[in-house]
Amino acid sequence: MPKIDVCLTPELLPLFQLDGKIVVVIDILRATSCMVTGLAHGISEILPVATLEESASYGQKGYITAAERNGLKMEGFDLDNSPFSYMDPVLQGKKICVTTTNGTKAIILSAKARKVVIGSFLNLKSVCDYLYIRGLDVILLCAGWKGQVNSEDTLFAGAITAYLKDSFQIGNDSALISRDLYELHKGRMFEYLKDTSHFQRLNRLNIQKDIEFCLQNSIYDCLPRLENNVIIS
Repeated sequence: MPKIDVCLTPELLPLFQLDGKIVVVIDILRATSCMVTGLAHGISEILPVATLEESASYGQKGYITAAERNGLKMEGFDLDNSPFSYMDPVLQGKKICVTTTNGTKAIILSAKARKVVIGSFLNLKSVCDYLYIRGLDVILLCAGWKGQVNSEDTLFAGAITAYLKDSFQIGNDSALISRDLYELHKGRMFEYLKDTSHFQRLNRLNIQKDIEFCLQNSIYDCLPRLENNVIIS
């Protein structure tokens, strides 16, 4: 039986063996939720990069540029880090180059895995179905916040672990903790997250509607995956 490990922050990823495994990258608020939304709405591909300079340089190559730091859109870029921005019909068929505080770093660090997929509550069922069909060992990589653990990514890791409990074995204590946290709060995630640091950080930016949107379950039948360093669906 394949197993599921949870890595609670990218800083812990060097402790895991990536070869032959599927990595699911998780940044619920809001990078991976934006990526799922954008591809579901017709964006052709998303290129994740580490720095603001890299993202800006791709603007000269025909890409739409997106950049976020500390929850805010960076000056001079086309898009912010709201899933609603990624729904714009003008973006259909376009290529996006994006850099974010946490999510794009986690994706880049995962590139040596056998497969890298992008997870969010918005495409939870699609991710779980894919993992079940592939039947490989899985690492659920939480992007966290600047090297620290956060609750929303841990909740999603727990949702996958709970969904696949009959087909995968628990690989580490982080997977067990994540599953238990999700089972405890799955009926009231928004209320639970109100006390968390990242919720409060984003709430100060008056984007509660983004948070509510990102916690919706399986509204998109979309499985973004990393191919040749580009995210496609």
